[in-house]
Amino acid sequence: MCRLFGLSAAPQRVHATFWLLEAPDSLAAQSRREPDGTGLGVFDTEGRSHVWKQPLAAYEDEKFAYEAKQSESLTFLAHIRYASTGGLELHNTHPFVQHDRLFAHNGVIGDLPALEERLGDQRGLVEGDTDSERFFALVTKETYARGGDVGAGITAAARWAAEHLPIYALNLILTTATELWALRYPDTHDLYVLQREPGGPHGDRHLEHASTAGRIRARSGPLAHHRAVVVASERMDEDPGWQNLQPGQLLHVGADQIVTRRTVLEQPPRHQLTLDDLGAHAAASQHGR
Repeated sequence: MCRLFGLSAAPQRVHATFWLLEAPDSLAAQSRREPDGTGLGVFDTEGRSHVWKQPLAAYEDEKFAYEAKQSESLTFLAHIRYASTGGLELHNTHPFVQHDRLFAHNGVIGDLPALEERLGDQRGLVEGDTDSERFFALVTKETYARGGDVGAGITAAARWAAEHLPIYALNLILTTATELWALRYPDTHDLYVLQREPGGPHGDRHLEHASTAGRIRARSGPLAHHRAVVVASERMDEDPGWQNLQPGQLLHVGADQIVTRRTVLEQPPRHQLTLDDLGAHAAASQHGR
């Protein structure tokens, strides 16, 4: 399945290095299904978003994913894509950008024509073919309808989708220059959060996170001295503080590092998809790696 990783160190800008893929080091690693795209999004000191992303359709693209990405930001968003909808093209690769907000998604949403109809005059926000970007456009539409309240926009978009669209999973992370939101829905996939104190559980360690599947790896020296909140599709180290978000729970990390969680979806989707409902390609994208 797709890998999500979001980090907020706000209000402190920190340097971090990301490796979005690690070269396979065994026959077992090579036997895994390879990802279809990688991406990393950050914000500069003026609050402008910057994204490095690449579909993985050739060896040169894989080299891009193996190379270390060094950046400084208050918030970071990384994604490894296993395609369920849309071809291996740049405009289908996460994270997506709309109005200097970054978005990445793990899951499958069905009935895209109904979703496009709901977008109305906001269809122009969508450049690619994915369900993820279309749902992001719905979040953007609902956010502006609610005076720029991103949390309310995510809630309204997710509630509408849960009522009207077939859904297998709708796990997401959305970041701005200073804030982070994450939603786990329903209970199909995990989405973990770690409120990390300066130096981690030992009090003097830099952040060194790596997925067990050998995909996303992140390192930040300054987080030996500053706190952070991390959201990821799996536990990224042995810190005992990792907690799985409850299904339907929306997490918000403010610019002041205040973390809130609230349940915004109490029932499963009206039209809950199973792996048997998905095509072979989409079903393959949702398996653990």
